[in-house]
Amino acid sequence: MKIRQLLLAMIAAGSLSAAAADAPAKRPNILFIFADDHAWQAVSAYNESRHLNQTPNIDRLAKEGIRFDRCLVPNSICGPSRATVMTGKYNHLNGFYNNTNCKFDGSQQTFPKLLKAAGYQTAVVGKWHLESDPTGFDFWQILHGQGVYYNPGMNRNGENVKLDGYVTDLITDAALDWLKGRDKSKPFLMMCHHKAPHREWSPALRDLNWDNDRDYPPPDSLFDDYSGRGAAEKNQDMSIEKTMTPHDNKLVPMKGMTPDQEKVWNAYYEPRNEKFRAANLTGRDLVKWKYNRYMHDYLGCIKAVDDNVGRLLKYLDDEGIADNTIVVYSSDQGFFLGEHGWFDKRWIFEESARSPLLVRWPGVTKPGTVKKEIVSNLDFAETFLEAAGVPVPADMQGRSFVPLLKGETPADWRKSFYYQYYEYPTPHHVRPHYGVVTDRYKLVHFESFGAETDYWELFDLEKDPHEMKSVLDQPDYTTTQAGLTKELARLRAELKVPDHISPSAYGNVNPSAPDGGKKRRAAK
Repeated sequence: MKIRQLLLAMIAAGSLSAAAADAPAKRPNILFIFADDHAWQAVSAYNESRHLNQTPNIDRLAKEGIRFDRCLVPNSICGPSRATVMTGKYNHLNGFYNNTNCKFDGSQQTFPKLLKAAGYQTAVVGKWHLESDPTGFDFWQILHGQGVYYNPGMNRNGENVKLDGYVTDLITDAALDWLKGRDKSKPFLMMCHHKAPHREWSPALRDLNWDNDRDYPPPDSLFDDYSGRGAAEKNQDMSIEKTMTPHDNKLVPMKGMTPDQEKVWNAYYEPRNEKFRAANLTGRDLVKWKYNRYMHDYLGCIKAVDDNVGRLLKYLDDEGIADNTIVVYSSDQGFFLGEHGWFDKRWIFEESARSPLLVRWPGVTKPGTVKKEIVSNLDFAETFLEAAGVPVPADMQGRSFVPLLKGETPADWRKSFYYQYYEYPTPHHVRPHYGVVTDRYKLVHFESFGAETDYWELFDLEKDPHEMKSVLDQPDYTTTQAGLTKELARLRAELKVPDHISPSAYGNVNPSAPDGGKKRRAAK
């Protein structure tokens, strides 16, 4: 009610036209497709990809719209990323720092609430992962927590339901059902948020043999020894070699399947698993085997996502509403596909902090456009609001990239971006860190934690695109380092980043640390 009153007041004040509020049919629909952990390297529209897979339906959005090559996230982890999308704010303001002990405050301002108050129908289906029930939606059907790949339970507007089938298909089914039954006199926001390709990467039964036992080319840094970098990189727990489990690698029975599903599953995996056991692999050969199994499963999950993107695009075409619908495809962050020997995300490094972003807006975006400007999921809320003709609240911290969608780059568009990761020490033992990112450089501060001392790193992406060696304090970078240090301080002040953050923001404490991991140095 307060939001509706605010909009009416804006109309009265002249900051929002009554025509915009009274002519919803002229406002674009918004279909926001959001995958979980979908690496940009695994979208074939990105030229930098290792040619791992083909994503023809997602690629269609690039061909008919815009591909953004520098979409960065403020905190590369699922729940915090989603909180940023909803609010247009960094986690120190929206209150959702980590996946361990945070619960999203659903009473706060979100872009779906603002769109709903402005006359949009709003719905979210699929992964939510914010612990509290969705608010600001006419309809919601979300997975319980992270959800499972087969026969998932879901919460439909407060009622628990058990579904049969593969989760990616079921999420799309729910999205299509709602779209078919919507009030066609109003514009809509549909947030179709997939679980896939999140760990443990279980493909659809129809796709188990999708790659014909392909031998995948490994990244150059699969056996990275982390020389030239600090303790955080060396002490992480997210490697393919040491961290992946038999469950990840499909070497133990899967739970939650029906007998018929399990029969198909075992018919594919068990002969291959027996061959693996007989080989008795060790060392690098074992890592390569794990990497190939990982790629088969991860990319198989993406195949189902791409197929279901095709289903949604077909519906828009068949319904005759594609020309008045903005379609956005993105992911909550990037993901490591063997680079540095890793899987997962969390780091400021390129594979993690950069997400895919493809946008089609017929009549506005020029087909086949590629944009290099730095954008972010921090900007999604502002962009959706401006596209819908709804005022962007001044307290949001991102910026609408509607001008970029129109082919215009404002002279004052951002040249740098602030990143901060918190969750520690479990899972994965990735040290909390923050830093500044530009088109060429990254200056990173790894924080102290108990007995672990803080340190800094500087990377030159032009000379070292895979971020293999810090050049901090090298004479050739003195001026650059000083400039980035100043810019980092400016961003922290502008974004109201507190110098002291409660230990609860990190989600865990480290009992092996001398002070239990609770004492932290002030941020520099």
